[in-house]
Amino acid sequence: MKRYLLILLCGVGSLSARSWTRGLTVHWVTENQKAVSVFNEKTGERIGDLKNGRLKQVFENFQAIDWSIRDGDEKVLEKGTAKVENYEYSRDSLVQEVPQGKVTKHTWNESKIYPGTEREYLVYVPAQYDASKPAALMVFQDGLRHADPEGDLRATTVIDNLIASGEIPVTIGVFINPGRFAKQGPKEKPRNRSVEYDSLGETYARFLLEEILPEVEKDHKISDDPEMRGIAGGSSGGICAWTVCWEKPESFRKALIWVGTFVDIRGGHNYPPMVRKTEKKPIRAYLLAGENDLDNQFGNWPLANKQMAAALKYSGYDFHFHYGRCFHGSKEAGAKLPEMMKWLWRDWKDE
Repeated sequence: MKRYLLILLCGVGSLSARSWTRGLTVHWVTENQKAVSVFNEKTGERIGDLKNGRLKQVFENFQAIDWSIRDGDEKVLEKGTAKVENYEYSRDSLVQEVPQGKVTKHTWNESKIYPGTEREYLVYVPAQYDASKPAALMVFQDGLRHADPEGDLRATTVIDNLIASGEIPVTIGVFINPGRFAKQGPKEKPRNRSVEYDSLGETYARFLLEEILPEVEKDHKISDDPEMRGIAGGSSGGICAWTVCWEKPESFRKALIWVGTFVDIRGGHNYPPMVRKTEKKPIRAYLLAGENDLDNQFGNWPLANKQMAAALKYSGYDFHFHYGRCFHGSKEAGAKLPEMMKWLWRDWKDE
């Protein structure tokens, strides 16, 4: 099954255009009556002419197209960027005829570690959960979108299928969003995300261990064996997953990281030398990165992840590094999540 990427874009001019990608095809729609053609801003070439305000064009995979919509005199009316990044889902990411877990929604507005923040989180409990036995644990940062069965990651569907096949243990999932503040607008990004995720140190690990997990454990039994506890995230959520394991290996020893932000936002660029200079810790990590990731004032994400992988190799860590062609986001991680989870939990029956 192909995955679809929808990009809503603001341009210059009347702000009437939008562009989205399905598979390898980019679509444009505009209500600007003067619009005639779409151009590639990098090459200066005409992509095509609009018909009734619409155009679609097939591109090669892994392309970022900076486009402009122009009038008959080739004056730029609107601009935007469309990214073509298409993967196939494997069977393990699709709903199968296996026992389905249940998801419940919760809020946490009483944090003492991050005072003034409000957040939602989901708790996934597999159908095979037995209250007399402690379950394994996976925590996902930016959790609500990663639990969405129609989203990029489809994590609850993957967990359903891998538990049923015996490739991961019976696992409770905690899908937690970063903190927002009461005065934030409903569509505004959570303002405390970078503080929580990009910061080095034990604060976020303490937040999980002292505030969130005790709430979950009021109703569910979770293993206290660190080998049976994993944590996952992308971008800033990815470096956060590493930080939790780094700071609290007595509580978490499995990290699943994609397009990790090991750059100079809040000190993440220091991890490669820290890994090299510090005695090896009992952490297993899967890292996914790609050549089309970000390059900006904070650093180069592809290079930063390569440096992190090299440091892990130098220090003898149990890790896997997949380097593909992805852009910044969760699209390739979504396609590879079953493989990533299988690798992370590959010897769980021995633990």
